Amino acid sequence: MAKCEICGKGVHFGNNVSHSHRRSNKIWHANIQRVSVLVGGAKKKMNVCTSCLRSGKVERG
Repeated sequence: MAKCEICGKGVHFGNNVSHSHRRSNKIWHANIQRVSVLVGGAKKKMNVCTSCLRSGKVERG
């Protein structure tokens, strides 16, 4: 599964709980984007979550 290469954010697991309280498995995917970023002055494709993109932790290239 895709994981953010900056902060390590990935998937989260839990349960769907119905009105009658029956439980089934649920998975939440992080919003991971494959973007071109500048690393040491060179362009590199990385998997980055949108919260890292918006906070300015990476510089897009």
